[in-house]
Amino acid sequence: MKYVYFLQSIPHPDQHYVGLTSNLKSRLAAHNAGQSHHTAKYLPWKLVTYLGFADESKASAFEKYLKSGSGRAFRYKHFL
Repeated sequence: MKYVYFLQSIPHPDQHYVGLTSNLKSRLAAHNAGQSHHTAKYLPWKLVTYLGFADESKASAFEKYLKSGSGRAFRYKHFL
């Protein structure tokens, strides 16, 4: 199972991050431990939402969409 997840910085609520993982719990812990270059300066993070996919290619495609311009608009409309 692959998960596409959407994080929001707690002290900087305008900062968001979209990622893909097979272990959501450990990945969130890694983000909050500062192990990701992209998220380290906006610690700590909270999980806003996640979606599980049995098909890895569909999960990857959805993550890519959420990082696009129209996907960004979708995130703000449906997840925030």
